[in-house]
Amino acid sequence: MIRTLEDLRTRLGEIRGADRSSGGPRVALVSTLGALHDGHIDLIREARAQAEVVVVSTFVNPLRFRTADDTARYPRSPEADEIVLRDLGVDVVFAPSASEFLPAGTATTRVSAGDVGLRYEGRVRPFYFDGVLTVEAKLFHLVRPDVAVYGERDLQRIFLVRKMVRDLDFAVSVATVPTVRTDDGLPVSSRVALLEPADRRAAAALPRALEAAASNADLGVDACIAAAQSSLMGEARITLEYLSVVDPETFLPVDDGHHGRAFALIAATVGGHRFIDNAEISLR
Repeated sequence: MIRTLEDLRTRLGEIRGADRSSGGPRVALVSTLGALHDGHIDLIREARAQAEVVVVSTFVNPLRFRTADDTARYPRSPEADEIVLRDLGVDVVFAPSASEFLPAGTATTRVSAGDVGLRYEGRVRPFYFDGVLTVEAKLFHLVRPDVAVYGERDLQRIFLVRKMVRDLDFAVSVATVPTVRTDDGLPVSSRVALLEPADRRAAAALPRALEAAASNADLGVDACIAAAQSSLMGEARITLEYLSVVDPETFLPVDDGHHGRAFALIAATVGGHRFIDNAEISLR
């Protein structure tokens, strides 16, 4: 469990060795906020499949949150996380404090996510993706991973990280892992366990809405969205924030003439907790 930048550099230097002529071991990075669940475990297993050395960060990034109180309320389980990471054989666990990793606090220099970063999740939280990319860029700089592994639950994050990698010439590939789901279809997250039973039943309508969108994709984008909206009617416990169909190449809303692969995105609040989900669909 490494808590300082200096110790991280030292440990990675030891792992890579002084002689880099042979290229050294392949390194994979999994960046998390801690409070690890089955979805994170799948990411770490994929990282192990892709590299000899696995680095996991468990930094609760304050730049992702609206206020310091929101940051403080994020669930934390460091003791349980440590057991999971040890059992998985993770080589390096980076768990810095906010003051260590971001000494300038929220006044730190930011990476801009641009226009796409202000859509969908960014429309609700305009600060969010700048904060995500800033910390990812710093981790890429410190760890110098060969591959970074992400879960497909947050496709917008993946799109923006890949764009940042291209735009800023990071020498890292981006790998993804399918979303891990509960028995009722919800993406596994720390929020699911916080739902009351009635809210949990209501939240299960969100993945069903995406299934409805996929089932009607052959009728065009309007029918696709209408089917998803219709499946949510009567669910008074759900407050829908957005429902969009986007082009995977641009992450912008598809036009009426779009054919082929697309992503349906949904975000909603249930029982005071916010959920995002997505599904790949094929428009005809």
